[in-house]
Amino acid sequence: MLQVKEGQVDKMGLLFERYHRPLFAFFYHSSGNSTTSEDLVQNVFYRMLKYRHTFTGEGEFRTWMYHLARNVLADAAKKNKPSAHHHDVADYAEKIAGGTAADASLHKEQEVDLLHKAMARLSADQREVLVLSRFQELKYEQIAQLLDTTVGAVKVRAHRALNQLKDIYLTLENGSKVH
Repeated sequence: MLQVKEGQVDKMGLLFERYHRPLFAFFYHSSGNSTTSEDLVQNVFYRMLKYRHTFTGEGEFRTWMYHLARNVLADAAKKNKPSAHHHDVADYAEKIAGGTAADASLHKEQEVDLLHKAMARLSADQREVLVLSRFQELKYEQIAQLLDTTVGAVKVRAHRALNQLKDIYLTLENGSKVH
């Protein structure tokens, strides 16, 4: 990023190759929408170019990148109301008609869908700390710097968010077995 800051903007391609997937996952876990997530990733890389002068090189690049990503996500949330996570029945038609392998695949998709629903019920702060720590595998120190808080506070937030997620997931799972 320091090279990009100095005017070697062709190095953005390398940064994109290295970080577009983790950014996509970050946004997907927040929005549940792949098209929106792709758009938000593009916005982050645009902002990296636009605000490259703000990168000092003193902290980790990933921390700076996720700071931009959080701002992009906040701006998107202001513009759009969160959309529900919908699936087309046609996407599942083949799996519903299938045998054992299809049953296992459908069960796995249902678990993932249930997890997305549970994640969506968490507060934005809880969801963010889980996505950063569990899915993006940032260290608590990095998250603390990003959120401008202490490492202890991040650990507490992550622990509480995991417990809340587990409770919500089990509630949803038990509710879906009843129906």
